Amino acid sequence: MTGGPAVSTPVRAVAAVAVLCGAFALTLGAAVAGQRSPTGLDAAFETGVERALGGTGETWVPWVPWVPWVPRALVTPTEPLVVLTVLAVIAGFGVVRRRADVVVLAVAGPSVAVAVNTWVLKPMFGRHYDDHLAYPSGHTVSLVATLTVLVLLAGTRRARLLTIGCGTVLTAGAAVGMAALEYHYLTDVVGGAATAVAVVSGLALLGNAVFRPERRAKPPGSACPRRPEPGR
Repeated sequence: MTGGPAVSTPVRAVAAVAVLCGAFALTLGAAVAGQRSPTGLDAAFETGVERALGGTGETWVPWVPWVPWVPRALVTPTEPLVVLTVLAVIAGFGVVRRRADVVVLAVAGPSVAVAVNTWVLKPMFGRHYDDHLAYPSGHTVSLVATLTVLVLLAGTRRARLLTIGCGTVLTAGAAVGMAALEYHYLTDVVGGAATAVAVVSGLALLGNAVFRPERRAKPPGSACPRRPEPGR
């Protein structure tokens, strides 16, 4: 994280990603709206997870005794305590560096994404997993919204790519864990990820427009050049 605007990634790229992810989340949601059963892709994914973790008696991995712990470990990055701790660290950095844009993005981005997902999208699509609304996945929205904040605040391309790579691994692991624990279908996770990216990116662009004039002001410590004293 640097001293630049909240969105250090090219603004056009962020806008394009926000629009595409938003459109994808809505399209996928429309496709699974009202369903109470898995799609073919969901069923295939769950079958693969069960087999990989020994759930059907087939052993594909050598660490079967550890399997009962694996799903919960994979879902841990989506838990509120973990997510809130990371966001608190980001917001604390913003406070220390006197970066209001960083603080606002860390607090508002994931909060708005979770609120929109919980109160608007889930009831609108009405997709169920057993007895609870499942699309988009709230666990995934929390995780990916936090990861999106980190990506947008990354100061270099290498840092962005590293964050995206680690975030992809964490999200894929969470998808496996939630399928094994029967929390969500794979499509719920994919839709949750797209929703989080769209909402946080959109808010980041809004924040960038608000805070950019402030960031473009003359840097701290700069002073107007002194006029040369008249010669005697």
